[in-house]
Amino acid sequence: QVQLVESGGGLVQAGGSLRLSCAASGRTFTSYTMGWFRQAPGKERELVSVTRWSGGNTYYADYGDSVKGRFTIFRDNTKSTVSLEMRNLKPEDTGVYYCVAGADGSSTYDYWGQGTQVTVSS
Repeated sequence: QVQLVESGGGLVQAGGSLRLSCAASGRTFTSYTMGWFRQAPGKERELVSVTRWSGGNTYYADYGDSVKGRFTIFRDNTKSTVSLEMRNLKPEDTGVYYCVAGADGSSTYDYWGQGTQVTVSS
């Protein structure tokens, strides 16, 4: 059974930092796209950042426009984890952050975590 379990959410003041982590289990994710989406109250889910496999041991990262330069994604295939370092947080970063995993080349994500709440106060 595949599981994605997020941790690290919480309440932080604007300008602060948080690190989210996701532990994946139940299959091998080496070739999978893995990363993070978020959903703010009253809004649709949006891509935050994902890492995509480009062959061998090479991955590249994509970021949503609103987080470029502030968020960094890390991936450790030996531990089946993906993390998100978030800096200079803004109130508009508030939302539920979901860990996701999808087959290489797929336009959809097969697996979703339960989500972790991030709240940024002004």
